[in-house]
Amino acid sequence: MAGAPKGLEVVGDRRVIDRVATALREVAPELLLVANDAGASRWLPGVAVLSDLHPGAGGMAGVEAAVSQAGDVLVVAWDMPFITASLLRALLEAARAHDADVALPESVSPYGFEPFCAFYSARTLPSLSAFFASGGGPARDFLRQVARVYRMPLAEVERHGDPRRLFFSVNTREDLESARDMAAAE
Repeated sequence: MAGAPKGLEVVGDRRVIDRVATALREVAPELLLVANDAGASRWLPGVAVLSDLHPGAGGMAGVEAAVSQAGDVLVVAWDMPFITASLLRALLEAARAHDADVALPESVSPYGFEPFCAFYSARTLPSLSAFFASGGGPARDFLRQVARVYRMPLAEVERHGDPRRLFFSVNTREDLESARDMAAAE
């Protein structure tokens, strides 16, 4: 969206970031916002803001920052307006049940999973640090290095909603209009 803070766009009657925060607040005792924008402290009043340890290195840099600050974390990208608390709760339960370092849902995305709607254990911090020390890269490359990854089967994800909707990301103006249309149909 040409550098515009997409999570601040309104979908339905709320900003995307507020929709994500609402779902997270139902399952997490505390929120942490990882953002590099100077105005981020005003986006969710009362929520701690942390910058990437490796600015410009992509989404996994935000995961690393969150894990380094908070230990075990449930990560949700701020551009997913339709994520649900029930799916997030199921991810947390699956992570515990499988003693996973990472628990993430399968999806219909090109890679078949959603690394930015996932649980990351504090145990991933050394691997994350090593990943960035060796140059970083896309989430799928990091996940190949993690010993205990639990992929929630698509059939389980579907119990919490349509994956195309749950993981819909607002990345362009066209996506924003589609998200608004989807919210209007709720």
